[in-house]
Amino acid sequence: MSAIADDPPGALRVPLLAIAVAFLTVSSFGFGGGVVWARRIVVERRRWLSEAEFLDIVSLTQFLPGPNIVGIAVCVGAKLRGGAGALAAIAGFLLIPWSAGLMVGVVGLEYAHTPLLRNILGGISATAAGLLVATGVRLLLPHRRRPAAVIFAALALVLLAFSKLPLLAVLFILAPASIAVAAGFPAAAR
Repeated sequence: MSAIADDPPGALRVPLLAIAVAFLTVSSFGFGGGVVWARRIVVERRRWLSEAEFLDIVSLTQFLPGPNIVGIAVCVGAKLRGGAGALAAIAGFLLIPWSAGLMVGVVGLEYAHTPLLRNILGGISATAAGLLVATGVRLLLPHRRRPAAVIFAALALVLLAFSKLPLLAVLFILAPASIAVAAGFPAAAR
């Protein structure tokens, strides 16, 4: 058996098709809010991962280049079924967005100058912003009793939204500081 088909030690025996379909569902319903749908499917519905495991994956993907949801798909698939699971998750996730994006791009280029399309896109972007805020709140809720986590979340918000620092700069500033705080005060990290 090839290394890509090997399951990680202690992994659930989740069928590859189930992983692909789960992330196909995430991409189908996750317009602007894929992380919310991934959490809902992987943690709440399928119970493949705990809330803490999912949050660890989300935290890790913040440091990876590219869209977080793609990194989440790779990490969840790999955790469940190794390399084959990662490929199944990516294949399921990319099928609909790639197809839809190609079609929307072609149509959008043709009608980009029309006021109707500009108004539609303005409404969609406002909704997407709301989804991002809701996702952030949901991801913070399990940490609400951890003062250090709440402080670092607030610092990240201030640095990103109000100081307008780039995401990478905020990560380089806050990640080492949060690791140092967690190492110095292990109870604050729980």
